[in-house]
Amino acid sequence: MKTENTRADRILDFLGWILLIGTLAYLILGWSSFPDQIPMHYNGAGEIDRWGGKGEIIFIEVMMWILYLGIGVVEKYPQIWNTGVEVTAKNKEKVYRTLKYMLKTLKFLTALIFAYLIVNSLQSAPLPGWFTPAVMILVFGDMAFWLLRLFRIKK
Repeated sequence: MKTENTRADRILDFLGWILLIGTLAYLILGWSSFPDQIPMHYNGAGEIDRWGGKGEIIFIEVMMWILYLGIGVVEKYPQIWNTGVEVTAKNKEKVYRTLKYMLKTLKFLTALIFAYLIVNSLQSAPLPGWFTPAVMILVFGDMAFWLLRLFRIKK
């Protein structure tokens, strides 16, 4: 089954691409102005606990693109999704639409989190104390919201 993109899908995709292209442009245009050593790991409180060469940030950028594009490929093939509910002819459209929304929002949140980490690291700043709890709430809250909607779909 092919699930068509809604306006919300297109907006989330557009914003995700802005984040991907924006961070890539930020890296390219600002490369010479970034410090040679940047934070590469933070503890749960947001304190820097490992420094690395600025070239290591390229790995984070590449991972951001791989995750974003990988989730994009997966969202095009609903037949491979583990729905967690019985898919029937009657509920198929709602089940796949709900799961597609979940994938779209998680894809956007992934890009947002990676973009924030890249920019923050290149500024050699510790993460704010709210970052880890906010990420946990955003990601798990988003998944919980869509999974609850999914399990409320009748057969």
